Amino acid sequence: MGLFGNLSNRLYSGEAAFNFVGNRKRWYIISSVLLILSVGILLIRGLNLGVEFQGGAVYTVPNATCSVVDAREAAAGVLGSSPTVTETGAGLIRVQTEPLDQATNLAVVQTLATACAVPAESIGAQVVGPTWGAEITSKAIQALVVFLILVTIFLSIYFEWRMAAAALVALVHDVVITVGIYALTGLQVTPATVIGVLTILGYSLYDTVVVFDKVKEDTRGITAQSMVTYGEAANLAVNQTLIRSINTSITSMLPVLAIIVVGAGILGAGTLLDLAVALAIGIAIGTYSSLFVAPPFLVQIKEKQPQIKSLGIRVMARRAGNARAGAAKAAPGVAVAEMVTEMIGTDEDEQVQPQKPVSGVNMADVTIVEGPRTQPKRTPRAKRTKRD
Repeated sequence: MGLFGNLSNRLYSGEAAFNFVGNRKRWYIISSVLLILSVGILLIRGLNLGVEFQGGAVYTVPNATCSVVDAREAAAGVLGSSPTVTETGAGLIRVQTEPLDQATNLAVVQTLATACAVPAESIGAQVVGPTWGAEITSKAIQALVVFLILVTIFLSIYFEWRMAAAALVALVHDVVITVGIYALTGLQVTPATVIGVLTILGYSLYDTVVVFDKVKEDTRGITAQSMVTYGEAANLAVNQTLIRSINTSITSMLPVLAIIVVGAGILGAGTLLDLAVALAIGIAIGTYSSLFVAPPFLVQIKEKQPQIKSLGIRVMARRAGNARAGAAKAAPGVAVAEMVTEMIGTDEDEQVQPQKPVSGVNMADVTIVEGPRTQPKRTPRAKRTKRD
């Protein structure tokens, strides 16, 4: 069995463990920094919304012999402003402008055809009105809200409301950081991006449910004992699912990376890039949140329950008692002698005599040290008789 397999077995048996729950303050600080940066970048830079959301016109020039600069200057001569021009690969040039009327639209097509030496009929034109873009935005928000509501209901029924709350915190964490990365990189947000975000939410939820299912299994009836706390049992469950989460993430990331490299990089499929980047970011962030955010937050709110709090007190008290018993077993004579001395006192000039029975002391554990007798010498019988 390889090193990875040995680590998996040790994590599952509890011989080795990463302290996910105990170091939750550290994970909270990391997540808080990422969330603050994401929100700050989003407020400062905003999102690069595609034409489907804000309306406008998109012109696709195939087999273009012109450069991005040539296409931008040609379109700007008609529009009076500089449009957004990108090269999507395989000789395709994409020109995005504000909403245009019919006459201006035809003029842009003719200008691009002349500048790029292609037939006007081969240039694809997509015109989207602002009303339709606003409707798409509204539908995307509605889909996200409905998804979150259904997730909450499902988790509350299958687990409990505390696990549902922890899963929602992880989902919001994933969405905000993903949006922040899009704002930072300037990647365009399209309907494919929305589909990708909804997909990664489902992936993140799946990973969290796997972890929570193991937590539920390991903590069933935990208040009936006093050996481990809820946090320790939950941390063991996270370690037991760690290798599975890593394997799932790797196998999910490989085809996404193939889409980015082959689909977008080689074939020049821009829509695939929009979808794949959202999936790649979401898989990475979702794996992190399912291990470092959701379980620690769950333990934090569970420990506010009276029965879980009482369990923690019992476990600590039992361990303290076991520690004292272990010390007494390691040196029973010394430990009991110290206990007896403390209870009955000593006198340096007189022989120590117990004043009263010592209760609670197991005399089988007392070490008796043999020494010379200290009784006074008696007069021999012959001398006593002669004197008498």
